[in-house]
Amino acid sequence: MKTEKEFHDFLENGDKYYIPNLTIDCAIFGYHGKELKILLAKWRGLDGWGLPGGFIKKKETLSNAATRILKEKTSLDKLYLKQFHVFGDSEFRRKEKEGLSFSPGNNRYLLPKNSWLHERTISIGYYALVEYSQVNLMTDYFIEELVWQDINQVPKLLFDHNEMLSYALRNMRINLYHIPIGYNLLPNKFTLPEIQSLYETILDKKLDRRNFSKKLLKLELIKDTKEVKKIGQHRSPKLYQFDMKKYNEALKNGIVLAI
Repeated sequence: MKTEKEFHDFLENGDKYYIPNLTIDCAIFGYHGKELKILLAKWRGLDGWGLPGGFIKKKETLSNAATRILKEKTSLDKLYLKQFHVFGDSEFRRKEKEGLSFSPGNNRYLLPKNSWLHERTISIGYYALVEYSQVNLMTDYFIEELVWQDINQVPKLLFDHNEMLSYALRNMRINLYHIPIGYNLLPNKFTLPEIQSLYETILDKKLDRRNFSKKLLKLELIKDTKEVKKIGQHRSPKLYQFDMKKYNEALKNGIVLAI
């Protein structure tokens, strides 16, 4: 939604184009400066931050809707995306929303009593992994600001989004042992210490260097590029990159990374 006219049309007639009472909310993770980041959105007229999301078009699949919502916020359409939970039982979602209002512009807009947006809403949670440097954050008439926030410094979020984020993070950490993830978070070429740092950051724990390298190399998901990264006069670690054929097979069939 880029204009006030489009915004008002959504509020008044959105149920003609979207499935009422069913939304997608996205925990979008990036990795930068050895920190795991989460993308937060600030809506115009609302005091606080939350996870980006949106409604599902009536002829849209769930995965296509999630991909569209992510592209609208990050400009990316090739990313790792996984559904992790359905939310509908929180007090916020069960109570009536009569009196809900929006103030995206200079004027306050109070929804009528029969608005389609007053009904209980069920949300499908997805988490996405994106390469931080490739993201182009894009706001619209409804979203005032998008920012990356360190996962350890997330404030109290709107609605039930803190609960959503906790579920997403826990699900991602569990999947880390069974699904490869680095391709969407690291540059094309990386060192073993860099990919170990990624895993340590996500898992929030230290890993044994030799054990991690040995088990990761044994999976044959990464290959030696025969290049080195020049850090200093006496430090030139090897550069690796993912073997995409084996990486995609692992995404499909799973792996066991016992670290």
